[in-house]
Formats: sequence, structure tokens, C-alpha cells
Amino acid sequence: MKPKLSGPSLKKQDAHSSIHEASLHEAMELRALFRQCLLDNQKEQALQVAEITIEHWELRTLKHAESEEEGLYQDAVKEHPDLEPLVIQLTRDHDLMRRIVQQMKEQLLTREVNERMTQFMDGLILIDELHNDDEMNKLLPIYNEDKK
Repeated sequence: MKPKLSGPSLKKQDAHSSIHEASLHEAMELRALFRQCLLDNQKEQALQVAEITIEHWELRTLKHAESEEEGLYQDAVKEHPDLEPLVIQLTRDHDLMRRIVQQMKEQLLTREVNERMTQFMDGLILIDELHNDDEMNKLLPIYNEDKK
């Protein structure tokens, strides 16, 4: 089977950054809504927001991460072998986010929502912010036309 190549938007800093920013903004809004539900003692609404938040991370951020791993990262290392340690780090970020999402799903099985879920959301947001910064400033500049 032939390796999957990156879509062109993944290599364009502005387009890639827009994808990241939109997803991160949505995650922050969901976190704030979840927190407000907790403060208002609205358990059912908090459960629903937590479920939507998990779905958001799985369908937006982690699907995007999968496409990066299958295309962009492989292409980058192929073209610039010295980037392999960075790609390993970026992939580890994705793995950490996957693990946190899995822990959120396990907590939801109890139908209990509490500050621990907020901590998971905060962790995801923090990892994603740092990850996005590394991609924008360390990985994607290799595709800038100025660097040809």
C-alpha cells in the first residue's frame, strides 16, 4: 500500500493554523459551558456537554491529528530527516490527547461529572496549545515558499 500524502492545506501555515484555532476555540467554549453547568449544579446538562466535548475532541482534533500522522509528518521526515525528533514529539502530543479523551470517556461511564472532567479539558487545551505552537513554528516553516 502506497503511503498517504498530505493534503495541500496541511502544509499551508495559514490554512493549518485556521483549522487549529477554530477547533481550539470550540474546545474552550465547551469547557466554559461545562464549568458553568457544574457551578449551576446542572448535572444532566453537564453530562451532555461532556459528551459533546469528547465528540468534539475525537472528530475535530484527533481526526485532524490522524491525518497529520498519516501524511504531513511522514512527508516532513522524508524531506527533512532531521525533523524526526520533532515529529516523534508531536505524535506523542496526539497520544497524550487520545489518552485523556479515553479517561474522560471512562469517567462518563459512571454518569458522574465533577472538577476532574474540567481538569481533563484543561489538560487537552494546554497540550493542544503547545502542540499547535510547535507545529506552526517548527514544522510548517519548512513548507514556506520563502524557504525554497
